[in-house]
Amino acid sequence: MTTRRRFLESVSAAAALAALPRALHALPGAPLIRERLDRFGVQLYTVRTEMQKSIETTLAAVAEAGYREVEFAGYFSREPAALRAQLDALKLTAPSAHVSLDALERDWPRQAAAAKALGHRWLIVASVDTSKLPSTAEWKALAGRFAAVGKRAVGDGLRFGYHNHNVELKPLADGARPLDILLGETDPALVDFEMDLYWAMAAGAEPLDYFAKYPGRFRCVHVKDGSPRPEFAMRDVGSGIIDWARIFAKHQQAGIEHYFVEHDQPTDPLASIQASAKYLKQLSF
Repeated sequence: MTTRRRFLESVSAAAALAALPRALHALPGAPLIRERLDRFGVQLYTVRTEMQKSIETTLAAVAEAGYREVEFAGYFSREPAALRAQLDALKLTAPSAHVSLDALERDWPRQAAAAKALGHRWLIVASVDTSKLPSTAEWKALAGRFAAVGKRAVGDGLRFGYHNHNVELKPLADGARPLDILLGETDPALVDFEMDLYWAMAAGAEPLDYFAKYPGRFRCVHVKDGSPRPEFAMRDVGSGIIDWARIFAKHQQAGIEHYFVEHDQPTDPLASIQASAKYLKQLSF
């Protein structure tokens, strides 16, 4: 019979063993203890042509490749409950989805209901019409709209976020970068960010600088690679020049909880996600 004392002793011993790697890592001259991703996902925009052919077959291929999470960009004319059943059958989860700002502002109750049915935590705006945002004033006004949606999200137990492309990292006429404006003008309690690491670097930005300046703001990231510069064409993860170990090593500072593989225009979508998953499975940082 296990006594209460013996149980507590065993729990204490287990805790001590769990803490040992961290303690050894802190010792001068100790061997480097590296991390691996325990899970990663895919933005389903990458396999949109396959999803249009067969949602069931495509999601099964996603799970077979080793992904445990998906991020939606539209629901492919399916009801959220039906999609959730398919995800559950494959042991997939969907922490987030891309939704237009117009849809969130115009029809929040419907978007929130779909998010809850599918198990989303985040509703993320993937892009905005930047032609209507020529100066800092317009970007500040956009930040105000984000705050309003973020407040509604929090009230419904959800989170609101914004995903960048390259334009948000390019200076405006006054030298301000739109992404800095959005980060500076929004409350972390209401608005999160999903950094597309490829597009940030395509604009010449250093993700680690943003992680250091705005710690904890980047709850999700998009993971896609780039060919050698100056071309920097989009590539499957691991087949380009981006140093993923260097970036992922700062995940705690950045606040990253979810990593979504994406390729905007893959020649073979399923082969693309398989290649990226194979690389990420063996990556240590």
